[in-house]
Amino acid sequence: MINIIGNRKYFFILSGVLVFIGLIFFFINGGFNWDIQFEGGTIIKIEMTDDNYDAAQVGNDLRNLLGKSVTVQKEKTFNPDDEDRSLSLLSIKVSKENTLDNDEINSVVDFLIQEYNVVEGRQPQIQSVAPSIGIELRNKALLAAGWAMLLIVIYVGIRFRVMSGISAALFGIVALIHDGLIMLSVYTVFNIPVNEVFVAAILTIIGYSMNDTIVIYDRIRENSGAMHKADFETMVNTSINQSLPRTINTLVTTLLTIATLYVFASIYNVESIRQFSFPLIIGLTSGSYSSIFIATPLWMMWRKYRIKKKLLEAKS
Repeated sequence: MINIIGNRKYFFILSGVLVFIGLIFFFINGGFNWDIQFEGGTIIKIEMTDDNYDAAQVGNDLRNLLGKSVTVQKEKTFNPDDEDRSLSLLSIKVSKENTLDNDEINSVVDFLIQEYNVVEGRQPQIQSVAPSIGIELRNKALLAAGWAMLLIVIYVGIRFRVMSGISAALFGIVALIHDGLIMLSVYTVFNIPVNEVFVAAILTIIGYSMNDTIVIYDRIRENSGAMHKADFETMVNTSINQSLPRTINTLVTTLLTIATLYVFASIYNVESIRQFSFPLIIGLTSGSYSSIFIATPLWMMWRKYRIKKKLLEAKS
């Protein structure tokens, strides 16, 4: 049997170190790399006949044309007409301070068609979001996550009344916050854009992680009657170990599926699938970890404190 409860401080330290690394890179990178959906700005992607051009030169030409700061890079993506040959895209990004209007977007597209080898007949992919709308979307995404956590607190609080349900639910929420911080740390370390895909992954992981926590809570509730003579820490540690095979098996089978999806997306340059599957891999792993090593030990420490406090009050 693994002494998870006895070694809980090491797991707390590990989580703290990972979050601290993310905090360091947060300052190194100057904050989160918000995508235009959450920050505002303009992105134009246009298909090129080949990638035999200088992206830096294109950037200089567009800066001279617009008089605004422009970031240009080459991209490869999945080609639905020929899976053996990727599409070559020229990606142009303009920050929230310099969001392009329709006339400026048309001038950029016309310039590229005239001066560079753009594939004829293909419409460019254009995303343009005003800064105020981007901030509103970001706030609504945070609100959605907040509502999900509130509903979880209510549900767990009712279901696990025998375990002081509200405290059990709150420490489950602490584990969810832990998962979010771990994901944000990964995003800051690798400077990955935070967009609507991140929100979808977070909401998915909230459900997955809380399910793992509830499985352990359920076993604790059962063992609180069956092991009433055992020491409280021993009972909780036994409950975690009894739940461990199921948690690991579920995680491994899920990760095999998501990892396969990520590899497929990487090979064929399917950016949308890759952007969704990567945070899921991180989040699902963190979710299972936090359910076992964060939420339950924290709840156990709180319950021990409350029991000790009640005993002292009774004696006085």
